[in-house]
Amino acid sequence: MSLLKPVALASAAALCLALSSLSSVHAAEAAVAVPAPAGKAQLLSTAPSESVVLAGGCFWGVQGVFQHTQGVLRAVSGYAGGKPDSASYAMVSSGSTGHAESVQVTYDPRKISFGQILQIYFSVAHDPTQLNRQGPDHGTQYRSAIFTGTDQQKQAAEAYIAQINAAHVFSSPIVTQVTPLQGFYAAEDYHQDYATLHPNQPYIAYNDLPKIANLQKMYPAIYRSDPVLVFKH
Repeated sequence: MSLLKPVALASAAALCLALSSLSSVHAAEAAVAVPAPAGKAQLLSTAPSESVVLAGGCFWGVQGVFQHTQGVLRAVSGYAGGKPDSASYAMVSSGSTGHAESVQVTYDPRKISFGQILQIYFSVAHDPTQLNRQGPDHGTQYRSAIFTGTDQQKQAAEAYIAQINAAHVFSSPIVTQVTPLQGFYAAEDYHQDYATLHPNQPYIAYNDLPKIANLQKMYPAIYRSDPVLVFKH
């Protein structure tokens, strides 16, 4: 991921304006309609909150998508899959730490199920058929992975992957790893809320804003125009 710092920060209003101009723009990875999770893949719950860590390329776009999702309480960019002492952007970018750029999604399962979170993840947030890359970004730090917190999440994720593969909606098999979460480490502050703060940055405009626009188009009932941000700006 190329880190290009814009001269000035943009507001959520600027993000909405940028999204409104994307009718003829396509993301690096096109959105794909996947079947709604069925059976075990739904993983329904009445708990007030639960969380899962998702990796799908650059965390800016994945975070942006889930920050615009109804029922999501918090979406934090960070690192997972490696050791605590290597959880920094400079080290993870080397591709040798075992970490993947990830997003910890905390949600209210009474409003959105684990299965619905994964449906958005597989259809809008990234292309789960790309191995160790996503769009312009290459390396194991950009791999597709679900870091599960419970055995139930692991079983639900594996069941849903099997369901999607059986539906043949992708031209290639899903390569998403499903592995138990060993630890999540929040990324540096300047990475948080990045898509909202920098909507005019070329990387965000081309790769990530179309994902948020696709979320609104494909799932209008659970799209929220006001993102739930990590920090107050």
